[in-house]
Amino acid sequence: MAEKELIAVLDTETNWDDRLMSVGVVTARDGEFLPLNRLYFVIEPEYERGGIYEDSLFLPGLDPVMLSKEEAVAALTAFFKQQGITKLFAYNARFDRAVLSALRGFRWFDIMGLARYRQFNPAIPETAECYSTGRMKRGFGVEPILRMLSGDRCYCEQHNALTDAEDELSIMRLLGHEAETYVFTEI
Repeated sequence: MAEKELIAVLDTETNWDDRLMSVGVVTARDGEFLPLNRLYFVIEPEYERGGIYEDSLFLPGLDPVMLSKEEAVAALTAFFKQQGITKLFAYNARFDRAVLSALRGFRWFDIMGLARYRQFNPAIPETAECYSTGRMKRGFGVEPILRMLSGDRCYCEQHNALTDAEDELSIMRLLGHEAETYVFTEI
């Protein structure tokens, strides 16, 4: 039996000037969605400007690699190519793809695109307000979706790029859809 394709889940945090301040990546096998590799970069000097989630940049137990944006993009590109990764997943992929426009050569897929639809997320409660298409009108951020899927009503997002990427991978695992089900994101 052939090994399943390796994918990457990516999250970014930006500073007050909407510039990349950190990026976290978790890799996994399609369909299994269990973390294999983790990469965490804090971007110099942009992180010094601070941002809404600056207090989460240096959490205990995380050892970020400090790089410029150009160095981080080069490191990510080399890592993805070395691992044979062509598909990048993110929650609200349009945002992360815009922040990391230098990675446009990869195929980007949006996790939120499935997570907020009844057809793909059976954990959406009947009381949730949805459009006729089944898409939720509100409350479809990472935190409420992960609370729904996991049943953990106390879960709180840390707003750290690496831990958020891990949470987004958890959403993919809990939804249980193969990578090909996700919507390709074009800008």
